[in-house]
Amino acid sequence: MSDSQFEREVLQRLLFDLLLVTDGRTTDILETLLNEKVRVEVIRQEQIANEDINLLGESSGGPYYIRESILVGEKSGLVVSHNIALVYSKHVPKALYESLTHRQEGIGKAINSLGVRTFRKVLDSGFMNRTDTIDLFQRPVTINFANSDQQLPYKRYYIYFGRSPGIQMLEYYHPNLISHRLEQELKKE
Repeated sequence: MSDSQFEREVLQRLLFDLLLVTDGRTTDILETLLNEKVRVEVIRQEQIANEDINLLGESSGGPYYIRESILVGEKSGLVVSHNIALVYSKHVPKALYESLTHRQEGIGKAINSLGVRTFRKVLDSGFMNRTDTIDLFQRPVTINFANSDQQLPYKRYYIYFGRSPGIQMLEYYHPNLISHRLEQELKKE
């Protein structure tokens, strides 16, 4: 392994470590790493059954919604993250809840545009084999990132609106995100 390749791998690991531990808006970091805006594409959004909520050990009242989406680079078309959100409607401000049900924008952008105060608590993060990826109910989920058989960086966290978590998020990130950006920078030179 050359010094240059080693340095790239160290840089990539460092940047992913920052992404995985942040309790701020992940979308901002993804856009900075990609060097372009991202758009949300909702894969599915639906009210979920009480049996599923029981799997989580939750009983704060409903309804509960699951939203699965991807973030895609507007210019490159690169899928940078696969996101699964469980929305506890009882603990989400009404204006935000309505914005989310219209599927127009990412959760972080909706929170920011409405000026809603939040804090985030990272529950778990790391790297996972593609064959081991799961959803918030511990069921297998298929994550389709093109041209990658590497371990997937992921982060699971709560978004709080006051004392109670209103949204639980699980995000998987494209493992080639950093190398994609580095390749773009090298092409400029």
